Amino acid sequence: MLQSARSRTRTALAAAGRAFVLSFASVAGSVTLFVLAVLSIAFVPLGVGLVTTPWVVRAVRSHANRRRLLAATWSDVRIPVPYRPFPKDLRTGFTGQVERTTLLLKDPATWRDLRWLLLDMTAGYVLLALSFALMVYPLEGLVLAAGLWRVFQDSPYWYGFVPVSSQLTGLAAAALGVAVFHVGLWATGPLLRAHFLLARSVLAPTQGELAQRIDRLTETRHEAVDTAASELRRIERDLHDGAQARLVAMGMNLGTVEALIEKDPAQARKLLATARASSAEALTELRDLVRGIHPPVLAERGLGDAVKALALRMPVGSEVTVELDGRAGAPVESAAYFAVSEALTNAVKHSGADRVWVDVHHAEGMLRISVTDNGRGGAAAGGGSGLSGIERRLGTFDGVLAVSSPVGGPTMVTMEIPCALS
Repeated sequence: MLQSARSRTRTALAAAGRAFVLSFASVAGSVTLFVLAVLSIAFVPLGVGLVTTPWVVRAVRSHANRRRLLAATWSDVRIPVPYRPFPKDLRTGFTGQVERTTLLLKDPATWRDLRWLLLDMTAGYVLLALSFALMVYPLEGLVLAAGLWRVFQDSPYWYGFVPVSSQLTGLAAAALGVAVFHVGLWATGPLLRAHFLLARSVLAPTQGELAQRIDRLTETRHEAVDTAASELRRIERDLHDGAQARLVAMGMNLGTVEALIEKDPAQARKLLATARASSAEALTELRDLVRGIHPPVLAERGLGDAVKALALRMPVGSEVTVELDGRAGAPVESAAYFAVSEALTNAVKHSGADRVWVDVHHAEGMLRISVTDNGRGGAAAGGGSGLSGIERRLGTFDGVLAVSSPVGGPTMVTMEIPCALS
């Protein structure tokens, strides 16, 4: 029972600390971005907003995506990312800037983000303040009972509903503080979760957008079919140009050996050595080809061990945490594995990081994977071919990708795929 009480206390204190840190983002971040967004949109008719609005909206979306990441990480609250992608043929220059601003303002998710900013700086902040106040406020009662009550002998100090002006009333304040602390042990975590649920109630897409999401899912499935066909052609080409060519050459060498084995044994031995080398190279190429289709460690030991093996091959320090009670379907595991591989590759190639952290766990019917690096930051979902490829890969399974990457780092890429474990 003592261990359970300690665990509950640590959990409540952690939630209070998170709420305290997050409250600054709710006030400073949300207020600043809301004011900038309103001013920028108001200045669109003057032309200034055409330049500033895309930048401000990107900042708002980054702020909202950061909250989505924290909601999933801290309270297992999943908030979808329903932003409409820009068309691939978007023009550049002033015309492209006008189109980009128009598309952003037509996206319902933009206006939901603005409503969320307004809610986050008010009701959202109240929930956060209450969450950490329940763990901090009791300290005041203890300090009053320890002797601070003497300062208020002439005029009572109200601690809650207790007027403190003597040692007896100071002890009453301490008793009230202990009672508040016990309430906080049970309420701090749910209050933090309520904050994220409130955010989800505003940021989550409507039924109409869900229908559009279904259309997008259909589109991604078609893209997946096209990608699979392209991958099949690549495999056929690699087999034809690589292993198949070596095997044909090896067969011809063996045929020549058969003819020379009695007439010229020395030459036959040379050809046998060449054939043996060709067979080894063909076997290596086949293994590499199979590993690119479906890594053997993934099929034999599952996603967790496959990701650990993948991280060990990285040229930077890595730390992998896996919490899975079973295995997902083979297609989901494969998509998750290659998505992690792409995220790790991006971290090594573009971020300048010297350490990465990978967390893989399953909760509430959702496979959640986060890849964090200590690099220079500045990445954005959909901003590069690597992240776009991850989005398409996850989109096949109705998965989502969220990226938090402020300039200066760190970068955190979070992937979610709905699935069940068996």
